[in-house]
Amino acid sequence: MMGLRSRGTAALFLTAGITAAGFALQAQTRAEPVGEWHYIGGDAHHTRYSPLDQITAANFEKLEVAWTWRGDNFGPEVDYIFRSTPLYVDGVLYTVAGQRRTVAAIDPATGETLWVYREPHTTRFDRGMRNNYGKGVAYGQIEGRRVIYYTSPAFFLHALDAKTGQHLENWGTRVPLSGFPASGVVDMLPDLVRDWEPWLTSGVTYDPDKGIPRELGNLSTSSPPIIVNGVVIVGNVHEQGYYQTRTENIPGDILAYDARSGKHLWKFHVVPRPGEFGHETWENDAWKQTGDVSSWAPMSADPARGLVYIPTNPPTIDFFGGFRPGHNLFGTSILALDVKTGTRVWHFQTVHHDIWNFDNPTAPVLMDVAIDGRLTPILVQTTKQGFAYTFNRETGVPIWPIVEHPVAASDLPGEKLSPTQPFPTKPKPLEIQELTVDNLIDFTPELRREAMTTIKTYKTGPLFTPPIQVGHPSGLRSFVSCPAGASNINGPTVADPDSGVLFVTTQRLCRAENVVPGVKMDEPDDPKTTGKTLSRWVVANRGDLSGPEGLPIWKPPYSRIIAIDMTTGEFLWEKPNGNTPDHIKNHPRLKGLEIPATGQLTHAVMMPTTTLLITAPGGEPVLYALDKRTGERVGTVKLPAPGQYGMMGYLHGGRQYVVVQVASGTVPGALVALRLPTSKR
Repeated sequence: MMGLRSRGTAALFLTAGITAAGFALQAQTRAEPVGEWHYIGGDAHHTRYSPLDQITAANFEKLEVAWTWRGDNFGPEVDYIFRSTPLYVDGVLYTVAGQRRTVAAIDPATGETLWVYREPHTTRFDRGMRNNYGKGVAYGQIEGRRVIYYTSPAFFLHALDAKTGQHLENWGTRVPLSGFPASGVVDMLPDLVRDWEPWLTSGVTYDPDKGIPRELGNLSTSSPPIIVNGVVIVGNVHEQGYYQTRTENIPGDILAYDARSGKHLWKFHVVPRPGEFGHETWENDAWKQTGDVSSWAPMSADPARGLVYIPTNPPTIDFFGGFRPGHNLFGTSILALDVKTGTRVWHFQTVHHDIWNFDNPTAPVLMDVAIDGRLTPILVQTTKQGFAYTFNRETGVPIWPIVEHPVAASDLPGEKLSPTQPFPTKPKPLEIQELTVDNLIDFTPELRREAMTTIKTYKTGPLFTPPIQVGHPSGLRSFVSCPAGASNINGPTVADPDSGVLFVTTQRLCRAENVVPGVKMDEPDDPKTTGKTLSRWVVANRGDLSGPEGLPIWKPPYSRIIAIDMTTGEFLWEKPNGNTPDHIKNHPRLKGLEIPATGQLTHAVMMPTTTLLITAPGGEPVLYALDKRTGERVGTVKLPAPGQYGMMGYLHGGRQYVVVQVASGTVPGALVALRLPTSKR
């Protein structure tokens, strides 16, 4: 049948051990109409899987551009951070674009814009940290009426009629500001702060235009909400921790609203209050002032079990946490919450007292796979430190042991790190976790010697190496944190749920951070500065680790795609992500050398289908088709610019489409839709 999964193709990986019963359960729990894309991750399980089969290895290279939709038409600075993955619902595409995060409905056959909505300007919008990082919208139904929900940089929640773009009637609470509709919006800031002690004792009268004073804190949104069983669950985002200089901020509590009425239902405190689970992990009363722990990455959900899964960020300030001693739950954790009540069902903290910017950067991926012959609901969280933490998503019990290993102590005055950190035993690490001599560039002996000379000036060590200050008694200039983002937001992890195979894109990247006294980085007049108390230590001059003459200091592959059999936790294959970048291939220091494929200096963008794994390597303006069983490249199609962040697919008018987000200097941000010619399949 055209566009549907074939039983033969779905059985590609019988070695993965999935039974016929497993296939049936997967079809039931994904529950999306075939050819539709109702979540930015494709389904509530965030697999980004498209169960369509028109596009195959035999015809992939016949794909042609059907239309291009320009995101830079909706405001400045779209460029490479254009990250919105469209939804496809009942014959219409929905997305956001630009710093204003304008919502747009698009004709899926032609790319024509059908309607748009742009939120009125507010003063608090100007303080948004990631205004054009919007990753999309969410979809739900109210008595058969299709509704688009989205959260704005100014922290408003909107509910729009999917057909007309008009706000819903009798929904939410009226915003008393010029230009806002009479209904269909919720100002979420009052729900966030109404039980927060710094707000209650501030004496400030709430101003819906200005929001909360920057001395108290600041937050925004990045990923869209997720709609689960009639509940709208909303995350948030703060300023990146490596830009922060002050110890106060507002916690990124999780909010939930009734999808039908906009009524506030519950709030989960990500920084536990007295009497709540985890409160004791915030020592010296740090819970009273310290914030962040945002859920900026997308969420996933298990509607059948009534659970939503939330990956979280570290607490306030990266690379120094001496003002917040303790493990700091629920920072850098995976939270499983009951959708109806917000009650914590289980959690796992992937980094204790995180100071390394090791926030969980992608949505947890859910699958049902046969573990030791028993069908098991699993959750996989891939991380910046290069792990794939795997749990029974119902109970939170690790599928394979996770062991607390001793890690180095800090000698930075005022810091106290956790003596241990959790290391999964399976799957094996996705990337190098220390910059050793063996990992340095080795195209020529001369390049290796230069890299060795450079690295001797840095403090290196294994995963969780502590930061040191500039002017350290050792004479070393900085410390190296490795990896810096093995798995990251710009290359979402994906899965083939019918085979139980996870596809992860990784980047080989280490970072060097210079830690200096906070007084050296004081910028009180910066409108984005949040809080009052300068931290004893902050980061300055980020990312000064470089190799000889602009070459990476580490040896390739610079990025990879890895297929993991989640029934066993073993790698099936791993391949470089794309070809060697031109500036490396043509580098004068490498003249005359045969350089194998190194992979691009970025993550891949991926989407598995019934027949293929479709990838965009990032640095090349192409799409590749890979054989899911082997990783071998079986097709190439040109794009107008390199792909980035998300990819999606849909079936419209009987034809399969692939939509890629692209960006380069000539195409600052666009959606490109591809399909097969009409005359041939």
